[in-house]
Amino acid sequence: MASSVAKTENHARVPATRSMASLHIPSTGAFQIAASLLWIPQAAFVATAIGDLTATSPNDRLLSLAFGILVLGVLKAVLDAVGSRRAFSVAREVTTALRLDAVEAVARRSPLDASRAESGRLASVLGEQAEMIIPYLARFRTAKTKAVIVPLVILLFIFAQSWAAALVLLFAAPLIPVFMILIGLNAKAESEAQLLQTGDMNAFLLDRLRGIRTIRTLDAVDQTAKRLRANAESLRRRTMKVLRIAFLSSAALELFSAIGVAMVAVYVGFHLLGQLNFGTWNQPLDLSQGLFILLLAPAFFEPLRELSSFWHDRASGEAAIKALQTLAVEGRGLVGEARDGPENYLVTMSPPVLVSNIAFRHFGAKEDVLSNFSLAVGAGEHVAILGPSGSGKSTLLGLLIGLAAPTSGSISIGGRKISAATASALRREIAWIGQRPHIFSGTLASNVRLGRQIPGERVARALEFAQLSPLAERRGLDSIGEGGFGLSGGETLRLALARIAADPAVGLILADEPTAHLDAETARETTDNLLALAEGRTLIVATHDLTLARRMDRIICMSNVSLERAA
Repeated sequence: MASSVAKTENHARVPATRSMASLHIPSTGAFQIAASLLWIPQAAFVATAIGDLTATSPNDRLLSLAFGILVLGVLKAVLDAVGSRRAFSVAREVTTALRLDAVEAVARRSPLDASRAESGRLASVLGEQAEMIIPYLARFRTAKTKAVIVPLVILLFIFAQSWAAALVLLFAAPLIPVFMILIGLNAKAESEAQLLQTGDMNAFLLDRLRGIRTIRTLDAVDQTAKRLRANAESLRRRTMKVLRIAFLSSAALELFSAIGVAMVAVYVGFHLLGQLNFGTWNQPLDLSQGLFILLLAPAFFEPLRELSSFWHDRASGEAAIKALQTLAVEGRGLVGEARDGPENYLVTMSPPVLVSNIAFRHFGAKEDVLSNFSLAVGAGEHVAILGPSGSGKSTLLGLLIGLAAPTSGSISIGGRKISAATASALRREIAWIGQRPHIFSGTLASNVRLGRQIPGERVARALEFAQLSPLAERRGLDSIGEGGFGLSGGETLRLALARIAADPAVGLILADEPTAHLDAETARETTDNLLALAEGRTLIVATHDLTLARRMDRIICMSNVSLERAA
């Protein structure tokens, strides 16, 4: 058993996710690069037309030049639009794939995995933060490619006219990426911290919303509100810090690009006035050539300006990708895989349970929760497991249902060992009742069925068994809120019992503290219903409730490393 499940317990394995190197969209970037390069012939036509207008002899090619400028402008707009649409489409596909990798990895993780992310953090990363990947891939990655190719091509055309103007741009250009890199290193770190704090705040808010009743009971509403306000203020300050860095990078780029264009303009102006007689090839520049250089100089810096404006997208996008890839790392997984289709399995009513010398340690823990633990439960026997908090009662139930695999030893239910091949079928014969059964938003009937094909008559009998028929008649099986909003704690547990009563395939019932947080009368009713439901079935209950435990056939008292049995 240990060897067969060891393959599912590899915490370091990462699925075939998209690495940072593979997150590129060259085909879409080509359209936008081509659109940017079309400005070179456009600038040549504009400069030639202005030169012709200032010529002493009339020229009849102005109409042709104007038509060429129009055609190139339309073509440039079309290429840019097509490239942008394709870039966002591909970015959306990549983001969806990264999301699916993360969701699948999280879904495979066991609830017993202590490293599993909180619900609030998951919602923040998968919902809000993942959207930041789209502008990063669609805009920044394309702008990064343009910033490498377009300035070099423009520089070659300027160099063909004037080597001096080309040298001015060549010396001004490197200052921009140097300062952007220095600023960007800090921007990435601040963006990662901002996203982390956003996830922490979402987790805090979700946790407090879940416990709003307890908070009101303890009169801690004001204290919780102050804590939430402090978290929001801290997040606001960190967000403003990220924005200040983004504005600083844009200001640095605007400064150096303005200086570069101004120096080129000064050189061309003085050269045309005859004050600077160097920097060209054999002959001085004419008006058309000078205008051509002046029109290309701002375009030389345009890709760098565009890259700077999207620099914040880079920091946020890379931080979001890192967060998704962290979620996609495989952790402690469920034994076996869930199967939606029909399976051939034998229903074993009241199956015996045999636990043989198992050990289990939570990921990252220094000590075993269970060590050399053995347990035998007879067919149809009702057993209560008592022990202090942390002794491994809930962990044992989780191992029995295959939420994780023991590091050593074996578990058999109905004579079948829990393994990757049998766990899915065995889980269909096991019912689980926790301290707080989750109630989904929907009708009472849908919460009983849970997607199973159960006839309405059987649902009605299950509700009657759980003493929920008056509630069903009063509310007409109307919708109930997420988390059981509108139901009391006792009604929530009775609804969980109705789910089991509606499924005749259940042979083993596992209950984890079913009477916790209930008053004495409700706990007694819940115990009566549970025992009636477990008649003819095997029942294992982990509890601190001695009243419930004494009504079982046998009580097992456990500690972290030892097992004592009491009648």
